[in-house]
Amino acid sequence: MTPREHTEQRERDTLSLYASLSAESRGRLREDAKCPLRSEFQRDRDRILHCKAFRRLSHKTQVFIAPVTDHYRTRLTHTLEVSQIARTISRALRANEDLTEAIVLGHDLGHPPFGHAGEEALNQAYREFVPNAKFLHYEHSLRIVDFIEKDGEGLNLTHEVRAGILGHSKGRANLLSRSRNDLLDEDFPSSLEGQVVRVADRIAYVNHDIDDAIRAGLLVEEDLPKDIRQTLGARHSVRITRMVQDLVEHSQDSAEIRMSPEVLEATDCLKDFLFANVYSGSSAAKVEEHKILGILSGLFRHYMDHPELVPRIGEGVDGDAASLARTVCDYIAGMTDRFAKQQYALFFLPKEWGST
Repeated sequence: MTPREHTEQRERDTLSLYASLSAESRGRLREDAKCPLRSEFQRDRDRILHCKAFRRLSHKTQVFIAPVTDHYRTRLTHTLEVSQIARTISRALRANEDLTEAIVLGHDLGHPPFGHAGEEALNQAYREFVPNAKFLHYEHSLRIVDFIEKDGEGLNLTHEVRAGILGHSKGRANLLSRSRNDLLDEDFPSSLEGQVVRVADRIAYVNHDIDDAIRAGLLVEEDLPKDIRQTLGARHSVRITRMVQDLVEHSQDSAEIRMSPEVLEATDCLKDFLFANVYSGSSAAKVEEHKILGILSGLFRHYMDHPELVPRIGEGVDGDAASLARTVCDYIAGMTDRFAKQQYALFFLPKEWGST
């Protein structure tokens, strides 16, 4: 037996009845010879880890735009924290940890610069040229792995990883709400591992965003509602442990992720608290966001006027305005915060001149 076949046999022998087996994957967009060493999901994990879009996550905003200090989360550190939580849950539930990790590493590849403010700004800029278009980071994550990476070849990932990436986002919905995956024509997340990532993403960000908000001076622990602190705990690590242990306890030998009513309600209330006090309104995390629309819409219009400046990536440009706008959207979405600011300064700020 090859090392891959040993891995596949070990999965059959040890994983839950509800886990996804790599040997039974629904396959890839294109036929691909199997690796003798790695399972299909291990290959997907490695392909994502080594792609350019993953490396750019280190310079993309999570919540706090342009922080001066080094300890605020970025998209990359968020991804790593989600990975730790999701892998812990997967191992405890005997789900497929390789599939879980691959989904996590790819889940936020499609985020544009400047966090969710950038997502809203890019969507608005795109719709200026294609009114019925939309930009959603989770759909763009799938677009990156399918069409954009490797100079338009894509990463050719398995169906299970692609479905998990597309199905991870919840927006402001409560944690265990379900919705429809129209791009893949199924309910999502379609796998136990995809459900794990969907929940781990929320567990990670509601906790690390509290930590960052406290670091920024926006909150102190005592600002969190008393009933939430009583149910989940008054410290970062305690809250994560409470959520994860509760989830594992109530999801054993089940095809669906579950939590106790009290912990689920407290987790949803914590999300609502953050939306009210950190993610929206007049919080200090929001004061610079009005500038993001100016940067991204200015860049979008400039590239539409100067298409020769736009690299031909993904599906290319067919010559019409909608096709060009799609390519401009792809290009801007791939930018890091600092590259977007550099490009804006290059095109719109006066150059310094003269000598001293």
